[in-house]
Amino acid sequence: MTGRIIKAISGFYDVETPEGTLTCRARGKFRKDGLTPLVGDMAQVERDTITAILPRKNSFLRPAVANVDLLVVFASDVIPVTEPYLIDRILAIAGSRGAETLVAVNKSDLAPHSELAAIYKRAGIPVLCTSSVTGEGIDALRSAVAGKIAVFTGNSGVGKSSVLNRLDAQLCLPTGEVSQKLGRGRHTTRHIEIYRLPDGTQIADTPGFSAFDTDRMDLVVQDDLLASFPDFAPYLGKCRFPDCAHIAEPDCAVRAALDAGKLEPTRYDSYCRLYRQAKSLHEWE
Repeated sequence: MTGRIIKAISGFYDVETPEGTLTCRARGKFRKDGLTPLVGDMAQVERDTITAILPRKNSFLRPAVANVDLLVVFASDVIPVTEPYLIDRILAIAGSRGAETLVAVNKSDLAPHSELAAIYKRAGIPVLCTSSVTGEGIDALRSAVAGKIAVFTGNSGVGKSSVLNRLDAQLCLPTGEVSQKLGRGRHTTRHIEIYRLPDGTQIADTPGFSAFDTDRMDLVVQDDLLASFPDFAPYLGKCRFPDCAHIAEPDCAVRAALDAGKLEPTRYDSYCRLYRQAKSLHEWE
């Protein structure tokens, strides 16, 4: 049979098939071939064994998921405060994998005037302000994910599971308090699992992470980087040098736009950090 992997824990995989959900192990050949089954994979199963992984639309290292239609990046202006670079890196990775993106700035009941939301709205990135407490933005989020395989990701404590509970109250996913002392959330989601909403939409809830985890994420090759910064697009091709990297070259239209206040400084800072990483990455890697 063929089914989708909807959960992975300690080498066991729950596979949703037409005949029900099966708990399976993966064949040993996957380990030998360096292939790890991922939540979201379409897999062939025989009895209690995954025998093959079907070709993927895309895949991610962190969160470890595959075949993603929409990546929803959750963030917050209040404890825990999300660093813009973390959002930008996830957006760049998603863009390089061909997945749609949406930034959901949660806890709008605590921070009604979100600077994070303003940054990404000005950059032309799809943004929603949400609150699992008041319900703000929940209907808009429901419409955005409808009919898709969506993944909720973001730093710990921003409220991914709480929002998912608001989308479907029958889920009753565990949620945790944010540490006031440390300024970050506690990991209440321990594994990646896809949940099916009443309308058939599939959403993967993933463990949160901290800024220290960004080094474990995928890298983006240099040729894909600028596509993740649509706010730079009006200024591309207007620099003195056709191959301008927009870092230190003279007469750079992107940096001129930055100096003129037409670009968000946090976005440009993220671009520079990602560019340095991409420059050191060989294409074969």
